Amino acid sequence: MVEVYLPASLVNLFEGSPRKLPLEATSVGEVVSRLNARWPGMRDRLCSSNGAIRRHITVFVDGERAQAETALRPESVVQIIPAISGGSARCPGGR
Repeated sequence: MVEVYLPASLVNLFEGSPRKLPLEATSVGEVVSRLNARWPGMRDRLCSSNGAIRRHITVFVDGERAQAETALRPESVVQIIPAISGGSARCPGGR
């Protein structure tokens, strides 16, 4: 089983979804499908209409950036990370 880590921003949208869960999957796309089967609508938050991971979502498999077609090993760790964005505020000391 692979170990999947979900961001709080996604978990907060889907009641009963945990931050970490084990799943049987052989690819990132299959992880998304299994998540969507448990929590309908999750695929739409993670993927565009063509099945690709959305631009503002980054998926890592065993510490390496991954795509929907990335293969998984039984012991793989899948981390789904949303983009972090902010306004135009400057950092202290920034120019």
